Amino acid sequence: MGGDGVPRGRRIGSAELQLVLLALLAEQPAHGYELIRKLEERSAGFYTPSPGMIYPALTYLEEIGHAEASTEGNRKLYTITDAGKAHFAAHKDEADAILTALERIGGRMAEVREAFAGVEDADPQTAEDLHRVYHELKHALRRKRGCGPEEARRIAGILARATAEILGKPQ
Repeated sequence: MGGDGVPRGRRIGSAELQLVLLALLAEQPAHGYELIRKLEERSAGFYTPSPGMIYPALTYLEEIGHAEASTEGNRKLYTITDAGKAHFAAHKDEADAILTALERIGGRMAEVREAFAGVEDADPQTAEDLHRVYHELKHALRRKRGCGPEEARRIAGILARATAEILGKPQ
């Protein structure tokens, strides 16, 4: 995890994954593949842990008494234990921060995918240019955080004119 609670790349550490799994199990018991799907859904496809990550984490949670598994056919249903609930409660803020970061990043990635949907198929270079300019704009706006009211009005005017031009509307 980075200093701002955002996972680096598309992976989170084993301790963070175990905590997130406890958070999901605190909501309701689940099978391993359900937990994978829930993480994928919550992160809008940004984070999809592999079975090779999920099942060892669940086994570890079971070994330390934070989760228990009951067999349903050839699948295991995992449930959080009282010890797991206590551990989760003590680290709830951290679990919430990880899940919120995954949701936020996934939402942003979905917005970018939606904004550029179909462009790459028609013209890969244009899609690359749009992607680059989008990130340049985002970084420029970040650098201007905390600016004074006059500068904020100037930036708002630039963005309003750009929006109108993109949409082909008169200003």
